[in-house]
Amino acid sequence: MELVVFVIAAAMVLVGAVGVIVRSNPVHAALSLILTLFGVAVMFVALEAHFVAAVQVIVYAGAIVVLFLFVIMLLGVDRAEDLKAEPFRLQRPLAAVLGLGTAGLVIASVVSARDAIGSGGALQTPDATGDGDSNIRQLARSVFGDYVVAFELTSVLLVVAVVGTVMLTRRIKTGKGD
Repeated sequence: MELVVFVIAAAMVLVGAVGVIVRSNPVHAALSLILTLFGVAVMFVALEAHFVAAVQVIVYAGAIVVLFLFVIMLLGVDRAEDLKAEPFRLQRPLAAVLGLGTAGLVIASVVSARDAIGSGGALQTPDATGDGDSNIRQLARSVFGDYVVAFELTSVLLVVAVVGTVMLTRRIKTGKGD
């Protein structure tokens, strides 16, 4: 089973990465990037690194790709798309089936985990030292101690990217009726 999950996740990562490179439409490239990031998150789940998988989905697939899409919208897409013409006829029915399947999986997982969550057994498992918070403390010590400079530099880089995008999208007034 682990091999099947790995192969599917690796295929998601590779298809998404190729899609980022070969797509001419920047919105489609960003969506391919989301596929790649979700594939990496699936690999983290397979390695039982659930916190890192959640951070992967929330921070990268959520915040960073939304920032990319915001930048793309600020710059504007060069060509208009005809929304009445569908390039793939099966796209809407396939999306409906996948949406219903995903909703079914979420409902089934909530129903099956209801007893474990209610009893608190799965959520309150202490580690080998008997302290259930030691992983959180180690993570906090690492993030806010050893790697604080890297996180701060990343935040400065993202702010500079947003400011640069806004500056690129500003139109210079020429005084000729602009």
